[in-house]
Amino acid sequence: MNLPWRKKEGEEKKSGVASLIELVVIVIVAIGLAFAIQAFLIKPYRIPSESMEPTLNVGQRVLVNRIGNSFNDPEIGEILVFHPPKGSESNTCGAEPKEGQPCPLPTPTSSDLNFIKRVVAGPGDTLSIQDGHVILNGKPQEEKFIRPCDSGEECTFPVPITIPPGHWFMMGDNRGQSDDSRFWGPVPKKWIIGGAFATYWPPDRINLF
Repeated sequence: MNLPWRKKEGEEKKSGVASLIELVVIVIVAIGLAFAIQAFLIKPYRIPSESMEPTLNVGQRVLVNRIGNSFNDPEIGEILVFHPPKGSESNTCGAEPKEGQPCPLPTPTSSDLNFIKRVVAGPGDTLSIQDGHVILNGKPQEEKFIRPCDSGEECTFPVPITIPPGHWFMMGDNRGQSDDSRFWGPVPKKWIIGGAFATYWPPDRINLF
């Protein structure tokens, strides 16, 4: 006698297959969402050098918002991940600076590298540098987050430049150990990947910016 509540053998197999298919679909959707989030929304980056010390140490991991700067311009003080100009590895400037002047323009094309630095000046700002400290529109900036720069040509650029439209001037917090816009120029917005908004590794340095 067949009990009305008892599943037949074929129905049990069908139910098992359906559950397996459902599980596979859930896993595929979850993986797809993870890739989509990383590709379009949030991406992790590892700090490769000491250029952002003491704010960010070598090996730390940060999360980067990839869509924020699509709708808003970067702000001074914001930490950004971006593609530097081509030739940045050799500190190539896109225009010959005057003596005592930081690089005023980048080379025309971007590099495939990813850099992380802090925005210190934006379009239309005038900028000079004294002992690693930014002089923005004639006013020394309070930069408690930096590691000071020793006296030297890489630390002082007394002749000001004006940041061109649509460009942002980037500097590392470790002013004496950072290859940045001082040497290869400001960065156009289209080369900016996004703003770092949190650190997630190591656990003892988890922080929101």
